Amino acid sequence: MEDLSKWFKSVEFRYIPRFHNELADALATLASMLTYPGNLHIDPLEIQIRERHGYCNTVKIESHVRPWYHDIKRFLKTKEYPDQASGDQKSTIRRIASGFFLSDKVLYRRTPDLNLLRCVDAEEVRKIMYEVHAAMCRPQ
Repeated sequence: MEDLSKWFKSVEFRYIPRFHNELADALATLASMLTYPGNLHIDPLEIQIRERHGYCNTVKIESHVRPWYHDIKRFLKTKEYPDQASGDQKSTIRRIASGFFLSDKVLYRRTPDLNLLRCVDAEEVRKIMYEVHAAMCRPQ
């Protein structure tokens, strides 16, 4: 590695215990999804280590605001459109709703690989974040 370091403007070597090495795992996953373009130049990634976790920087959402998927869920449940929706808006809601699945009161988004992603509102997000980061449940 030290032989390679002379080719770079700056290099910093740090030992990070395996237990705290989530970044390396994420980078390895990202690298496995990319194809190397041969002789083309690839700009370097600039990675900064933050003092706080990402979830500490989330945007505050007021709980009385309807979630983004409200109109889709309403359409799947009752086949009703929002008041004053134009013909184009109704068509868009129908088209988007075809990519979702409603099971009782829970809305799921279908993915191209046939998985279902649960749509959650601000209150559910708070609960999930609390449980995960308070070690009340294990990562799935």
